Amino acid sequence: MIEKVKHKGLALAILAAAQFMVVLDATIVNVALPAIQKALHFHGESQLQWVVTAYALAFGGFLLLGGRLADLFGRRKLFLAGVVVFALSSLLAGLAQTPMQIIVLRALQGIGGALLSPAALSLVLTIFKEGPDRNKALGVWSMVAAGGGAVGLLLGGLLTQYADWRWNFFINVPIGILVFWSALRSVPASLPQARQRVDYLGAVTITGSLMSLVYGLAKAADAGWGATSTLISFGIAAVLMATFIVNELRVQHPLISLSIFKRRNVSGGTIIQLLMPAAMFGMFFYLSIYMQQILGYTPTMTGVANLPFTLTIMVIAGVLSRKITKVNPKAVLTIAPLFVAAGLLYFARIPIHANYFTDILPGTLLMASGMAAVFVTATMATTSGVSHKESGLVSGLLNTGQQVGGAIGLAVLTVVSTAATKSELLRNGAAGQVNALVHGFHQGFVAAAVIAVIAGAVALVVFKVHKPSEADLAQEAETEAEALAAIPGA
Repeated sequence: MIEKVKHKGLALAILAAAQFMVVLDATIVNVALPAIQKALHFHGESQLQWVVTAYALAFGGFLLLGGRLADLFGRRKLFLAGVVVFALSSLLAGLAQTPMQIIVLRALQGIGGALLSPAALSLVLTIFKEGPDRNKALGVWSMVAAGGGAVGLLLGGLLTQYADWRWNFFINVPIGILVFWSALRSVPASLPQARQRVDYLGAVTITGSLMSLVYGLAKAADAGWGATSTLISFGIAAVLMATFIVNELRVQHPLISLSIFKRRNVSGGTIIQLLMPAAMFGMFFYLSIYMQQILGYTPTMTGVANLPFTLTIMVIAGVLSRKITKVNPKAVLTIAPLFVAAGLLYFARIPIHANYFTDILPGTLLMASGMAAVFVTATMATTSGVSHKESGLVSGLLNTGQQVGGAIGLAVLTVVSTAATKSELLRNGAAGQVNALVHGFHQGFVAAAVIAVIAGAVALVVFKVHKPSEADLAQEAETEAEALAAIPGA
């Protein structure tokens, strides 16, 4: 049950503004990474990647729990709590003085996003009943998600260059205050469901396992695979993952019903949503550093240079969404990752002195085209045939997969690029430092291309061809509106 809404449009605007804040933060930080690295004295890319990874892991790790808590304790309560956590952690992140401080606060930002994002979408779906009104509302929601990615890239560059990188975080504070005050007045409260036990152990063990895994990968880049710290991290990750699986099989109300993975399309879609962001997060991370530290681009130029990626995704996703009933989803999911791989391999040849229009833009357009096709089609193919009762779980899995996959993928690619850079430095000495760094980027892009090819192979082997029905498409629109925000730059 939900209170009567006097001004639905105003309520939608408030909820969309909060989602805009979360999406903005997914991209605005990428452009500021070199400035953050210099100001807080990060030791190389293996440590710097945690500015991105901590947010993604916390967001993905607690997203399912956030959605569950919103249902049990009231959507507006969780939404307001998420806004407070997000705005406060943004303020403190802007004041950070050490790498550890900003990493911890980025994780706290992710938790805030995991609380407010599913609650906000649930409120939208509750306020607007199924039909034309809901479709329009979800269209606005998706536009905000896509626009937030584009604005984040450009605004991140402007703030970093003309104000200070800290304003990339401070900007969330006034937005958060305005959203909180407005939501108290105009967003309806929902009655909580009958109280059930919340699977806190499941949320903590899965998130702890993933963080320990990524930490082990980060240590491997510096200390080596056989180092005690690396092995201990992997061991903790394995124990926590085993605990999570046992817990999910035993508890009455699990965080994730593992039986859902018996469905081939759900399993295949989840794997693809793990693999594709793994390839894409690396692109944003490496290109931001490459363009500013190697090519000498200003932060604003870097933001503008990344805009074609976002705009291409918006155009192709919009066209494909209208034509989806006429395409073979399995064929798209098999071929589209190859476009992404081709774009990454194009980046694997970037020179020290590059021309944007010949050395960067073609790879950007290839990647964006493939990612847009994968995103729209995977969402539809994974949710088709799933009951409305289960669609929330599947939607959560897709969102979680995107965040977690991106975090783990970035960690793996950092291991590859760092090892390649160190090897090149040993071969040529410190005089070849720039060459060594670019060589490391090359190897990172190649590894990302391999990940994209594996995603295409998964689609070929696992997915079953299923022509979507009208009901499938209506359900897919809801899931797509939520999932779009999880992709940096989308």
